[in-house]
Amino acid sequence: MARINFGGTWEEVTTAEEFTLEKARRALADETVAVIGYGVQGPGQSLNLRDNGIRVIVGQREGTGSWDKAVADGFVPGETLFPIAEAARRGTVVQYLLSDAGQKALWPTLAPHLTPGKALYFSHGFSIAYRDRTGVVPPPDIDVILVAPKGSGRTVRTNFLEGSGINASYAVFQDATGRAEERTLALGIGIGSGYLFRTTFEQEVYSDLVGERGVLMGCLAGVMEAQYDLLRRHGHSPSEAFNETVEELTQSLIRLVAENGMDWMYGNCSTTAQRGALDWKGRFREAVAPVFDALYASVVSGEETAIVLDVNSAPDYRERLEKELAAIRASEMWRAGAAVRALRPEKRLRPAGK
Repeated sequence: MARINFGGTWEEVTTAEEFTLEKARRALADETVAVIGYGVQGPGQSLNLRDNGIRVIVGQREGTGSWDKAVADGFVPGETLFPIAEAARRGTVVQYLLSDAGQKALWPTLAPHLTPGKALYFSHGFSIAYRDRTGVVPPPDIDVILVAPKGSGRTVRTNFLEGSGINASYAVFQDATGRAEERTLALGIGIGSGYLFRTTFEQEVYSDLVGERGVLMGCLAGVMEAQYDLLRRHGHSPSEAFNETVEELTQSLIRLVAENGMDWMYGNCSTTAQRGALDWKGRFREAVAPVFDALYASVVSGEETAIVLDVNSAPDYRERLEKELAAIRASEMWRAGAAVRALRPEKRLRPAGK
């Protein structure tokens, strides 16, 4: 492991140079990785593992769109694609990649096939950290491990194809075989991680739920809506309001942050933008700090978990979700966004046939 200084705090991380793909292949040579679920994380992880020479099968309900997608991706029914219970029976490593609510619902089907010596793998700490609510209590004679890519399932795959990889956290909840950590790191490298940092199931789920509800999605969407609405109330056009709220952020500034950090982005903006950003960022931080305190408390207490399991398990969840997403899609802000995206230079200037 390498010791890296992250902002003044030293952490041990495992890189792909230290735990090589060849080492991962040797560690998994006698394993059959059964990927349960072919929705969000399943496709990227299973395809990357397969492309990296790891033996992979997929477990998915027949007659679903996800089953058809797995077939389109080259998994063969009866050979590398099976119903969930059969895939779990065949796998020595069972990657449980259903939704959190789906993991709770399917646990009675999966559990009987977790025989001694197998590994149960998660990419989210939810079911184990909140096992008193989910009922996901693994038997004591299997390894229980986690690799959590820091990105969507789509990014896991696209980054792999581009050769850049994706960072991931990893954890061992239960080591029954003495090989749990080796299995975890091998799988992390196998799915295309550039480096892996150690965590726990609890810490992973706390940070993940806060991040999704906070800066990564909930906070970002809410702040964008607030600024867009403000500009529109003061007479700015939809195009101007969207460009100043979303387009410049996503197409220019965030790329500068990703390249070299926030200070570098500030240093490559106008002096007017620099001064204003430095003067106002503290006020925004102070304004949202109490909201983040409340959010973290809600996550740790299990309140967010109860909401997720209750709402996502409802029979009409998909219909209700589509109504919520349709409302966002139909809002003026995101209708303006669709028009702006269609006018991006790369779309208009692309050669014919591309």
